[in-house]
Amino acid sequence: MFYVTMTDKFLSGWGHSEGRTNKLIFPCTTYAEALIVERNALDRDDMIYVNIRTTKPYYNKRSYYPQTKTRKDYPTWYKARRPFHSVA
Repeated sequence: MFYVTMTDKFLSGWGHSEGRTNKLIFPCTTYAEALIVERNALDRDDMIYVNIRTTKPYYNKRSYYPQTKTRKDYPTWYKARRPFHSVA
């Protein structure tokens, strides 16, 4: 199992993540799939600190608002066509 983690700088600090950093976690079954999710995250200006991990991430909920997003939740993130364009 692989995990792609990133900080959503747009959603950090307000709403459900008020006073915290919004972290997104995308579980992937293969390294190839993780590379696709990583590339899609890197194509966006609102995602920073993008990493691929082999261990399940843990974030202290006092400082972070972690959200796990699966292929079922966000299927577009797992598509190789690079469906995202830079957010301006």
